[in-house]
Amino acid sequence: MRLCFLVEEHYRRDGMPLDVARQLTSWGHRVDVLRPGDSLLAISEAVRAGSHDAWVLKTVSGGPGLTLLEAAAAVGLTTVNDVRSIRGVRDKALASVIARTRGLPTPVTYAAARWERLAEIPAAEYPLVVKPADGSSGRGVRLVAGPDDLIGLGPELAGEGLLIAQPYVPNNGTDLKVYCVDGELFATERESPLHPGQGVCERPVPLPASVARIAAQVGEVFGLDLYGVDVLLGPDGPVVVDVNDFPSFRQVPDAVERVARAVLRLARSGTAVSVPALVPAGGEEYGRVGLVDGGLR
Repeated sequence: MRLCFLVEEHYRRDGMPLDVARQLTSWGHRVDVLRPGDSLLAISEAVRAGSHDAWVLKTVSGGPGLTLLEAAAAVGLTTVNDVRSIRGVRDKALASVIARTRGLPTPVTYAAARWERLAEIPAAEYPLVVKPADGSSGRGVRLVAGPDDLIGLGPELAGEGLLIAQPYVPNNGTDLKVYCVDGELFATERESPLHPGQGVCERPVPLPASVARIAAQVGEVFGLDLYGVDVLLGPDGPVVVDVNDFPSFRQVPDAVERVARAVLRLARSGTAVSVPALVPAGGEEYGRVGLVDGGLR
C-alpha cells in the first residue's frame, strides 16, 4: 500500500507516528511523510485521487495539516481518522456540545472570544479550568481559583483566541488517559497538568468497566478509530475532559505494531469502525472492546 503521513514539525522527532511509518516501510509498504508546517507544497498536485491509499494526520490542533487532510477527503481519499471526526474533537468548544448532546459525562462548558466575558461566569462555578478551544498537549490549560485570579490572567488569555471554561472536577490530582487502537482500550495513569509536582509516574493501570464503557462511547459519538480520552474520576463518577485524535499511545504495549496494523486495516476498509461498548461477563475491569486482526501486514 502507499500511505501519506502528515507530520507537523512539533512531532518531527516524536516516536509516534514516525516509528509507525518505519514499521510500515519494513513490512513493504510505501510511506511518504509530508511536513506541512515547514514545506512549500504544490497542494493541487500533492493531493489528488489515486495518489495514496490513505492519509494519516499527526499535527498540533492549529496546524495546517488538517487542511491537507480535508483536501484529501474532498477528492475521495481515505483518511485515518475520518476528517470530520478529527474536526469534531480539535475544536474543544464544538466537542463539548457534541459530547453533552450525546450523553457523555462532560462538564458544563462556557465559551468566549474575549477573555473579559468569562468574568460573567457565576462565582459559584469556580474554581474553573480555562483553556484555548484549539489547544493540544495541555497547552494553555489553567486552573482559576476565583474571579480575581481570572482578572490577573487577563494579559495571558488575551492572545489565545476562542476560550472555553469548565467548572473544575474535584479529583485526586491524577489523570486517567484511555487510548483506543482500532477497538482495543488501554488505560494509563499520569500526573495532572493542573497538579504538577506530585510525583505521579506514568504507568499502565487496570481499566474500570465504567470508564471503558465511556471510552468506547466516545469512539461511537465522534466516529474515531485511533484516539485518546482524558478522564477524571470525580465524586459523581468518571468525567470526560478531553478527546484527542491520534495521540501518543504512551505505555500501550507494542504500540507501534498495533497502530501500524490499525492504519493498514483502516486504509484497506476505507470506512470507520463502529466500536461497541461491551462489558465482559463477570468482569469489573477490562481493556479490550474488539480484536485487531493480527494478520494485517
